[in-house]
Amino acid sequence: MPATIRHLYVHIPFCPKVCPYCSFYKEASDRNKTQRFLDSVLEELDQRKREFDLRPETIFFGGGTPSALSTPQLDYLLSGLRERLDLSRLREWTLEMNPATVSLEKASLLRGLGVNRISMGVQSWDEGLLKVLGRVHSGAQAERSYAILREAGFDNINLDLMFAVPTQTREQWQASLEKTIALQPEHIAAYCLTYEEDTDFFARFTRGELTQDSGWDADLFESTMDTLCGAGFVQYEISNYAKPGRDCLHNLAYWLGSDYLGLGPSAFSTIGGRRWQNVADTSIYCDRIGKTESAESFSEALSDQIRQSERIAFGLRTNRGVSREAMASWNREVAQFEAGGFLQAEGENLVLTRSGKLMADSVGQTFV
Repeated sequence: MPATIRHLYVHIPFCPKVCPYCSFYKEASDRNKTQRFLDSVLEELDQRKREFDLRPETIFFGGGTPSALSTPQLDYLLSGLRERLDLSRLREWTLEMNPATVSLEKASLLRGLGVNRISMGVQSWDEGLLKVLGRVHSGAQAERSYAILREAGFDNINLDLMFAVPTQTREQWQASLEKTIALQPEHIAAYCLTYEEDTDFFARFTRGELTQDSGWDADLFESTMDTLCGAGFVQYEISNYAKPGRDCLHNLAYWLGSDYLGLGPSAFSTIGGRRWQNVADTSIYCDRIGKTESAESFSEALSDQIRQSERIAFGLRTNRGVSREAMASWNREVAQFEAGGFLQAEGENLVLTRSGKLMADSVGQTFV
């Protein structure tokens, strides 16, 4: 029997502009490539259907900027998925949008085709900081786009925000949080800016033009927790806050160690004892799919021990934590973290304390 896959990711690499901090595979929008790319994604899906039993409970369109596709292109791609997949179990279909690429026509089409969750990358409401981040939208445009999404019938919207941005003050960050809370989204993702390799910001960081202060980052992170939790959001993962019952089911599947299939250039998949990544080049990806060749550029075998380690490292980032029984092989480390005030028991599970959340990456790395 083929493995049943309940979580599907589709990578759309096109962007209206490449942001200086983003390390995901992306490229500038190119009309000449787009139709071939759409056909290739659907063909890859056909190929994987012969290998796996695809019955998605969650679908996530990430990028890049999926909403950089035109309304007819989105119609073609989403209708193609609907024709090929059994969506009777689908609970959540998320599509990432840039505020500069939202229209009522596009939003209404997405809603009509079954997308029921939008994740919009606002990052900041401050015009100066948006320029620092190289964003193509203004704060006012992001607010209009949010209103359009509501008008189109979306009742599950995430807004992405970013802190520790160069030149950002505490007052600017607090204002961004309060402005976002006032809009009453169902979900807020609040990320600390990190300097990732192969980005313009990383090059500037290595030249000493940009600096990072871990104490300042932690200070802003604590104020984020206090502000958002005080406004009724639940911090169900280190960087993710949701109104009760509005956790992102797709991302939870990642963090809890479920199998998932990725389609498109650079997309990762993890199924059973194997993880692989598609080639991070749209042209090569399309060439290979067109020749019915594998689009994979990397593959590794995963032992049960590795998958268990990853479930612990990522599971500890969530408010569900990890059962003490699952961590039995690390009793000594667990005892040290409990004694140090970084882990605490909640029922049969261990969860990060407030201090532990400040050290989440270090704690998690211990188990990998």
